[in-house]
Amino acid sequence: MPQNSTLKRDKPVEEGERLTPSPTEAQPSHAEPTASEPLAPSFKGKLAKFHYTSTTFKSDNANPESTVSLRSSKRTRDTVTIANTADETLDAPSPRPNKKRKPSGYAPTSKYAHLSPLVDILEPNLICVFVGTNPGVQTATAGHAYAHPSNHFWKLLHSSGLTDRRLSPTEDRSLPANYCMGNTNIVSRPSKNAAELSKEEMVAGAGDLEAKFREFRPEAVCIVGKGIWEAIWKYRMGRAIRKDEFRYGWQDEEMNMGQVNGEEGWKGSKVFVTTSTSGLAANLKPAEKEAIWRPFGEWVQKRREERGFVPRSEEDNAKQ
Repeated sequence: MPQNSTLKRDKPVEEGERLTPSPTEAQPSHAEPTASEPLAPSFKGKLAKFHYTSTTFKSDNANPESTVSLRSSKRTRDTVTIANTADETLDAPSPRPNKKRKPSGYAPTSKYAHLSPLVDILEPNLICVFVGTNPGVQTATAGHAYAHPSNHFWKLLHSSGLTDRRLSPTEDRSLPANYCMGNTNIVSRPSKNAAELSKEEMVAGAGDLEAKFREFRPEAVCIVGKGIWEAIWKYRMGRAIRKDEFRYGWQDEEMNMGQVNGEEGWKGSKVFVTTSTSGLAANLKPAEKEAIWRPFGEWVQKRREERGFVPRSEEDNAKQ
C-alpha cells in the first residue's frame, strides 16, 4: 500500500510561494470513484435505477403542517399524499351565498279570494278542539286541515297519544267520530302564512272563537301556537301578554273560553297552549315540542276512558 502523500521541501519556502504535490503524489492509486462516475456494472448497480425516489416540498403559501410528497416509479405514476390541519381544507367547494327569505307582509283578503275557507270540524260536547291560526294556501286548496307536507300536526297528534296512528290530512273530518276531537281556526280566510294577517283580525278572531265554544262546549281547547294565544289574551285582557305571563300547558281557570254567565252558567272550556306545528317554526327542537304536547295527549286519553268513549261506526257517523 502506498504511504500517505507528503509535500517535498528541498529548500525553505519563501513567502507567497505555493506548495504543490509532486506528479506521483497528485492522485492516489486507489482513489474512490466520484459521484459523476457511472456505477460499476454489478447486480446492485443495475437494480439501483429501479428504486423509488421520494421528494417532499412545501408550497410558498402552505401551512407549516401541510406537505405534499411525490413518489415516482418505473411506470412514471405519481402518488400525492396530502396532510392537512383542521384549519386548512384543500379543494373545498366555494361556500354558497346565503339566500335570505324575504319576510311576508300583510296581504288583503282579495289576494286569496279564489280560495275557500276551511270547514270547521265541530260537534257538541267534544273532549277537545284544536285551534289553528288560519288555512295555508295548500291546506285551502286541498280542503283539509294541516295539509302542507312540512306541517307536523298529524305527526304530533300520533306521538303524543292523541291518535293511535298517524292520520292523513284527508281523515281530518273523522276526528269527532273516532277520537272525540275537533278543529277550527282563529282566522278563517286563507293566506300564505300568518305574517299576511293583521293583528286586528287575529284579535277579532278570538271573539269568534268564544262564540263557537259557547255553542259547542268542548271540555278543553288546545291552542296550536303562541301567536294565537297572544291574540286571545289581548282580546280577553285588553293588553298584550307580558313575557313572564306566557307559559305552555294548562292555563288558569279564569282564562277558560266560552264561559256563560247567569242561571245557565257554564265555566267554559279549559285551555291548553302548545307549540305551533308549522315547518317554519324552528325555535324549538322536535323533542321539545313532543314534550309540550305529551301531557295534553295523556289527559285526552284519560278523559276518553272516563267517558267510556267508543268510536262511532260509519253508519252512525253518517247520521250526525
